[in-house]
Amino acid sequence: MRYLPFGGAVLYESWMRLSWPKVESVVNAPDLVHATTIIAPATTRPLVVTLHDLAFLRHPEFFTARGNKIFRRSLEILKKNAQAVLCSSRATMTDCVDAGFSASVLHHVPLGVNDVRVTPSDVQRVRSTYSLPSEYVLFVGTLEPRKNLARLVQAHALIADAPPLVIVGAPGWGNGTPIASENIIFLGHVPTADLAALYAAAQALCYPSILEGFGLPILEAMVQGTPVLTSFATSTEEVAGNAAVLVDPLDVGAIADGLHQVLARHDELSHLGRVHATTMSWQRTAALTHGVYSQVCAS
Repeated sequence: MRYLPFGGAVLYESWMRLSWPKVESVVNAPDLVHATTIIAPATTRPLVVTLHDLAFLRHPEFFTARGNKIFRRSLEILKKNAQAVLCSSRATMTDCVDAGFSASVLHHVPLGVNDVRVTPSDVQRVRSTYSLPSEYVLFVGTLEPRKNLARLVQAHALIADAPPLVIVGAPGWGNGTPIASENIIFLGHVPTADLAALYAAAQALCYPSILEGFGLPILEAMVQGTPVLTSFATSTEEVAGNAAVLVDPLDVGAIADGLHQVLARHDELSHLGRVHATTMSWQRTAALTHGVYSQVCAS
């Protein structure tokens, strides 16, 4: 096993400024190099990159000044060097065209979801581990501004009999994180092994994000038969299909009305979500990715 001489921020800067060290210095004759983040490694081989979103262009206020600068620099490099760009959603493909990518290099490769089986004992275990109430609605995501948690909490407060809101996710950055209370429960980061049962035990997933490249929690909830509330007019609408309640993420009243709906239509949305999730497999993602690899290697 061979390793690059350094990593982290130093490596990213070296790749962008010096185009060094090359991937080929530690991997013998790769057919292609696939970058799974916006910062692509230095290479002379064909470059494939996955772009989940270009949120820093749409909403630069959600990112640090340094982050915006680095992402924009890297984007220019990708426009010059990437032979293929894999986009998680059609919304991201549109953003890429608007940012100057040729449509010919863009490929729609949606993400997938694992069908994780959850037993009643799994649900009981997470209820006990996290001291959860018998009913709750769930939010899953990093605590950062574009996740729109502040408006979700405001909407939740408008519903007198709403189940408590349980918030799962690692700390991010920015202001607006609500204060824990009897009806707002923070779990922070949880082990992956507990996540499926937390979805399964919830009355609904509330995910009114302002902008996502995909929105994997939507599918993770649907697999467990948990009804979903999410945002319209972004990739989350694509991911949800016709199996979720869609709301305007900037309208607190609309989010509150959506929460009423998702709880009232529990059985209907549970069924629709399970059916929809079966169409979104990682096997399909892998097959689409392999197809792009074959096309790039043949060109």
